[in-house]
Amino acid sequence: MKPLNCTLAAEQAGLNNEDLARLAAVARKASECGGAILMDHYGHLESIESKGRTGDLVTNADLAAEKCVLEFLQQETPNIALLAEESGSFSGQGSLCWCVDPLDGTTNFAHGYPFFATSIGLTWRQTPILGAIAVPFLDEIYWAAPSLGAFCNQKPIKVSSCKSLVDSLLVTGFAYDRQNRLDNNYAEFCWMTHRTRGVRRGGAAAVDMAFVAAGRLDGYWERGLAPWDLAAGVALVELAGGKVTDYRGDTFDLNSGRVLACPPGMQKLLVDQLSKVKPLEADSFGAPELRSMGS
Repeated sequence: MKPLNCTLAAEQAGLNNEDLARLAAVARKASECGGAILMDHYGHLESIESKGRTGDLVTNADLAAEKCVLEFLQQETPNIALLAEESGSFSGQGSLCWCVDPLDGTTNFAHGYPFFATSIGLTWRQTPILGAIAVPFLDEIYWAAPSLGAFCNQKPIKVSSCKSLVDSLLVTGFAYDRQNRLDNNYAEFCWMTHRTRGVRRGGAAAVDMAFVAAGRLDGYWERGLAPWDLAAGVALVELAGGKVTDYRGDTFDLNSGRVLACPPGMQKLLVDQLSKVKPLEADSFGAPELRSMGS
């Protein structure tokens, strides 16, 4: 299977270095715009609503940030399609598409927990090319593009050099449907926790991947994710020297909802360990309604 290759996707999309620099600047500015709106609302939300699943929230901050981002992207790149978490999709010309998550980590944000981001990723035929992730509480913007590299603000970043499970610090997350299915990542979380220095659960996939790209964390896996959760982060990790695949080490699929992102020295170790995790039993949590099918 062919690995993720942001540079090849950019070439196939017909983007030259000047194009990539301009689009990277657009992504950075869009994420900065979204992050600024989030900080304006942080700590004094006007509304918090449920989308129907436990923990799946939307706030007035999500909507305001998305409005700002979409207006900016439509102004700067009117021919590029848009896919946004709250507004859905907007068609464009060709196969380029912006994937927008105005507030990744809404539950954190709603509780005043300062681990959230605005994530802007550019894809070509559903392959990530470049992206930017603003983590406004930390005053950090992570961004990356082919021919330019990967950065936190203006400082170059790269994945860690870790090559050992026992020396690693990992991060993961749990999807909104975790209460209704056995394939909920609980077993994997426990398995990895016992074999590493620790596994963190940040609650914002974009930030998790940004921290892997910056070498702060040594690997990330999760299921149940949407394209807007993933597009920017996987580009960051790959362009910072990391590997991005599915759980089996095969080609990453933006629409699968599953991702494994890590430094090269951790990739085989994590694939091997994930393959050894035994499924949960149906009554593990006293919830017989749990389903065993995958996502």
